[in-house]
Amino acid sequence: MTWTFTSDLAAYLAAAGPAVAADPVANTVLLTVADGLERRGSAAYGSGEPFFGWWTGAGGTVAGGLLCTPPFPLLLSSVPEEAVRVLGAALATEPLLAGLHGINARRPDAQALAEAWGRPTRIAEEIRLYRLDGLVAPDPAPAGRARLAAEADLPLLMEWIERFNAEAGVPGSASEAVLRDRLSYGGILLWEHEGAPVSLASFNRPIGSAARVGPVYTPPGARGRGYAAGVTHAASEAAYAAGASEVLLFTDLANPTSNGVYLRLGYTPVEDRAEIVPA
Repeated sequence: MTWTFTSDLAAYLAAAGPAVAADPVANTVLLTVADGLERRGSAAYGSGEPFFGWWTGAGGTVAGGLLCTPPFPLLLSSVPEEAVRVLGAALATEPLLAGLHGINARRPDAQALAEAWGRPTRIAEEIRLYRLDGLVAPDPAPAGRARLAAEADLPLLMEWIERFNAEAGVPGSASEAVLRDRLSYGGILLWEHEGAPVSLASFNRPIGSAARVGPVYTPPGARGRGYAAGVTHAASEAAYAAGASEVLLFTDLANPTSNGVYLRLGYTPVEDRAEIVPA
């Protein structure tokens, strides 16, 4: 029973792909990141060299995986407790794990890895994964309507994603390539009021029957008017129309407003995760 680490995406997909794809809800981010690397190459998420790993359990069965696209944190799938303990020990010995910017894992696993890391850490963010369990329209309905974003909206989309990244502490810059890809399958929606865009919601290409809504962004001056609920409702419908049977999203647990909005739209909690970073 052991972890195998590699910088070879093809090797990771061959070994860990089936195990990760078997749970497209909990592993939604691992699946979409690997898809992005396949589509856009190793620099899809930054200049750092991506690396990957998988846990082989009893009987030689692969039971989970991880990946990292620096400067983003290492992403760990659902794995057995023993795999977490062994990974904690490997933090001090495996060269590919040296210099991690952080670790994103289920909350208990993140806590165990923080204790094993051998360096001071802090929790940078606690997030909750939701899945849609019966879409409910916003009540009261916000003024305005949703529309698909188009190429002519790219300057606005770039500006708003940059603002979202700055507010959320997301590393890197907005990517025109990512936005163009999402436009290609109708994955970005804008909420308009009186002819002007006031809110944005996006969703990733459905993978393994699941699509994830995000980011959702409303400029500060337009907040508190229900626009985010309206555009998230529209993006959720569009994700179903694009072929998803599971529609997901993540929220920051420190933001009770957004968590309340998504609960009222019909999203239900799946699991909590934490991102730990060096203190």
